[in-house]
Amino acid sequence: MKTTRLFTTIAFAFMMLVSFNVEAQNFRGLDKSPMDATSLGRGEKQLAIVYYSRPQLNGRTVGKEIAPYGKVWRTGANEATQLVLNVDMKLNGTTIKAGTYSIFTIPGEKEWKIMISSDTNNWGASGYSDDNVVASITVPATEGKESLEAFSMAFEAMDDGAHLHMGWDKVRVAVPFTK
Repeated sequence: MKTTRLFTTIAFAFMMLVSFNVEAQNFRGLDKSPMDATSLGRGEKQLAIVYYSRPQLNGRTVGKEIAPYGKVWRTGANEATQLVLNVDMKLNGTTIKAGTYSIFTIPGEKEWKIMISSDTNNWGASGYSDDNVVASITVPATEGKESLEAFSMAFEAMDDGAHLHMGWDKVRVAVPFTK
């Protein structure tokens, strides 16, 4: 009787272990707005990196249904976009110390305001506060030749620093960081 009870207990424990293990192997599908990164330099020479999620147009219009004009936007999807500076940089003459920040924007039809914030734990723009902005700049919004379905960011090295390019649909914005 003890042997049967021991065997039943071991068999039950084994079945539970197998069922938990099978469930642990169920991976969720791809995010609708997958995470991406862009960097300025590589390895020891990496000056900056941006982590962001890439929302898709899906038939919507920038400035209306998504990234509405005149409202604070998280500059991507999901968590607020994160900027990691490995060296001090300047934005609009203001020095931003090496460290981790969030990037928020206020899109407009002709210009975008870019705000670098010390508040880094935000879902979307819900925790945005003007009090946490360490530097900001307003830059012109231009029109590209081709439409980008996914929001995209890329660094372009310049002699005096770098431009962080943002594009979505035909909207293009360049944010000038200097050394």
